[in-house]
Amino acid sequence: MANTKSAKKAIRVIAKKTAVNKDRRSRMRTFCRNVEEAIASGDKSAAETALRAAQPEIMRAAQKGVIHKNTASRKVSRFTQRVKSLA
Repeated sequence: MANTKSAKKAIRVIAKKTAVNKDRRSRMRTFCRNVEEAIASGDKSAAETALRAAQPEIMRAAQKGVIHKNTASRKVSRFTQRVKSLA
């Protein structure tokens, strides 16, 4: 257990940041799931719309440090590839 005042504050700060990161990750995953569902349904226009909504969310998660930059780029790239092939 934390003894010093600064250690107790650090625990509070970490808890807040963890909650924020959890929300960001959850939001990103929701947008990714929407893209996955649109691709699975085979509707190209819906998939493109979902991807346009998901892309900034994925990149924002990378910018905020929730996921790695390369992971975000890879996700966007693979989604784009799959949406393109729906023709």
